[in-house]
Parts: sequence; C-alpha cells; structure tokens
Amino acid sequence: MEQSLKWFDRKFDFDHLKGTFPSIYERLGGLLVRLENKLESIPAEHFHVKLDEKWSIKEHIGHLIDLEELWSARMKDFLDGAEILAPADLENQKTHQANHNEVSLEDLIEQLKSEREILLTYCLQLAQEAETKTALHPRLMQPMRVIDLAYFVAEHDDHHLAAITEINNRLLGQN
Repeated sequence: MEQSLKWFDRKFDFDHLKGTFPSIYERLGGLLVRLENKLESIPAEHFHVKLDEKWSIKEHIGHLIDLEELWSARMKDFLDGAEILAPADLENQKTHQANHNEVSLEDLIEQLKSEREILLTYCLQLAQEAETKTALHPRLMQPMRVIDLAYFVAEHDDHHLAAITEINNRLLGQN
C-alpha cells in the first residue's frame, strides 16, 4: 500500500463541502467507534512500538487527544468572532513530551472520548452557521469556515487512523 503524504504537506480545497456538515459531524462522532474497532484486531504488543523513530500507535492516539484542545479552541474562536484561528504547535511538543506509551490504552480511549464530546458540542452550537462564519487558518493562510475546520479535523483523524494501520501492517510484515 502507498505511504501517506505527510500531514503538513497536504493542501486543502474546501469548495466541495456545501451541504455536507451533517455527514462531517457524523464522521467526527464516529472516530471512537472506528478507532476501537481497529484496535481490536491489533496485537497489544504493537501498541507501544516505535518504527523509524516515529510515533507508536499509543502516541498517535495521544496526539489525537492532544489536538482536541486546539480543535475546540478554534471552534470557540468562531463563536467569539475571532479573525484568526488559534495557532497550532507545529513541533507537536505536547505529544513528544506526554509519554503516551506509559498510559493505559483504556485511559487514552476514555480521554479521547471525553475531549471529542467537547468538540462535538461546539459543532452543534455552530451548525446553523457552518457555512457562513469564517476566520483565517494561521498555517494554511486561507479563510476557513466552521464546516472547513470540521472537515480538516476529520481528515486529520483519518490521517492518524491510517498511520496506525500502517504501523500494525509493518509489524505484521505486511508492508
């Protein structure tokens, strides 16, 4: 299977999203089910393994948790009428320093569930303005609507789910 493009190398075009907010919301809400389903088929000894000095499966999950605060802050930016969305830590220091491998998988899943609920609540609050409220994304340097940010987050989720699959496949000798 082809290796995924690095997240920061991706470009985003949001023109095709009109009328898709309910579907994107479902995708955001389904992260935990998809993740848990994926983890059921992965041997537990794979969860903490780092390949090529990159994040382990648990660290990818931890990274998803770490970014929930940013996603929620950006949704709050929309509610507050900010012109520019909160910036991300482009070095991912929070994830690098968190030692997610030492946290139980159950605790990681519970944390992600709790944090994602906050984001979903913001999405519901902003649903009526999903295609009208805008703010500048500080890294992409392009205007972003609520629907665009929701899509961006869903794509980020999928990027890390794919990375988890890739790690497991490599450990199984399938890549």
